[in-house]
Amino acid sequence: MNQDFVLENGETLCWEARPAPRCYTFRHWRHSVFGLIFLAICSCWQVLGFSMAETYHVPWLVWLPLPFVLAGLYFFVGHLVQARLEWNHVYYAITDRRVITQRGLTRRRKQFIELSEVTYFRLHRQSAQLGTLRVHKGQEQCLVMHCIEHPRRATDLLEEAIKNNQTPSTH
Repeated sequence: MNQDFVLENGETLCWEARPAPRCYTFRHWRHSVFGLIFLAICSCWQVLGFSMAETYHVPWLVWLPLPFVLAGLYFFVGHLVQARLEWNHVYYAITDRRVITQRGLTRRRKQFIELSEVTYFRLHRQSAQLGTLRVHKGQEQCLVMHCIEHPRRATDLLEEAIKNNQTPSTH
């Protein structure tokens, strides 16, 4: 179990997981494609800025595209580095009382939903044994567990909790 993670008194851990590292790191790969295109355009703008600054003696033309080049660099590779570093601090758990997620690169953010308040969940499969699980508490709150390997045990626990949460209908 994760050292930063503390259970409440009498709470029992039923399931715990960490995301698959490559899946978690590359889950937003489309940002990198956009970042590559954006970086190429902004780099051309930067080169043009150097040329125009030298020709017209206007030094601020060099600095104008710089924030856009940096944004393109972040979208191209920066978010991948950030996700890989954050992976070391991502932890998911289901106890006999709560569904819990913990993540964050510098500041740990812990979220939880009481099992008695879980209304539904969705599993988005990335492969046969890999999926992203979204656990919902009504329409207001959702916990996302990215890139879980072998998610069946977690979904079994959630199905059981949802079944227990449903009130028996009277005929």
